[in-house]
Amino acid sequence: MTQSVTGPAIALVVCTRNRGAQLPVTLASHAAMRPSVPWELVLVDNGSTDSTPALLRDFAARASFSVTLVHEPRPGLASARNAGVRAARAPLLAFTDDDCYPDHDLLDRWVECFADPAIGYAAGRILLHDPEDFPITIRTDLEPQTLRPGAFVEPGFLQGANMAFRRELLRELGGFDPALGPGGRFNFEDLDMSSRASSAGAAGGYFPGPTVRHHHRRRHPAQIADLRHSYARGRGAYFASLLLRGDGSRSLFGHLRRSLAWKSRTEVVLEVVSAVHYAAYRLARRAERPLRG
Repeated sequence: MTQSVTGPAIALVVCTRNRGAQLPVTLASHAAMRPSVPWELVLVDNGSTDSTPALLRDFAARASFSVTLVHEPRPGLASARNAGVRAARAPLLAFTDDDCYPDHDLLDRWVECFADPAIGYAAGRILLHDPEDFPITIRTDLEPQTLRPGAFVEPGFLQGANMAFRRELLRELGGFDPALGPGGRFNFEDLDMSSRASSAGAAGGYFPGPTVRHHHRRRHPAQIADLRHSYARGRGAYFASLLLRGDGSRSLFGHLRRSLAWKSRTEVVLEVVSAVHYAAYRLARRAERPLRG
């Protein structure tokens, strides 16, 4: 498909690693989208060792729209997303995961959300694709919600399976933190990015229009427990990051009081331990920087 002379209006960035068995279905769902605006698909291979690279090359060669392939050998979702940001040309960047299927109008709905120039970051609706999968890593709210600049971003408000940012905002903030996210030390790269965007003066929002369906394939109790524990560790690190930055302490403590009603004792312990680990990691990094001068 020929793009306009001004380039794509929006890019969809999808990062993948060793998902060769499931990738054909995901790629087919991207090919089925029908945006009314010029767009680009940025596919980032995060050092796969299976059939993924060949599948991506074949898909790009056959696609009737703009596809950019990126290879990022450094492990970690944050590093892969940063590589996608660098490769994208569009002013709006939408992100989804390699086990999510976008609605055909996903990108048009994102463009509508960002028609408000104050919106710098946004979360979209995430539905469960397979009803036999456990109802986790989804957000099904039908009511939109906006966050003022500087607002505290609650855990779960924005999820990497369906989120979008203005490209210039991501670049101004230095992109996603490579220490965070799957493959990194702490699993909250999406939450950290939205929180830093809010602190930088951007308004945000949750919008039910842009929709994806998450095919995460988690059904067994052990899988769900592992995921919840990973999220708990991510939350603890996030809380420590806010305190280290001096952001939103009052809102943070209010959230902590409210959340005790639904958290298990194990999750609370994991949050505390992870907060300590994150604080120690960041303080150590600060101490190292002058020596590297």
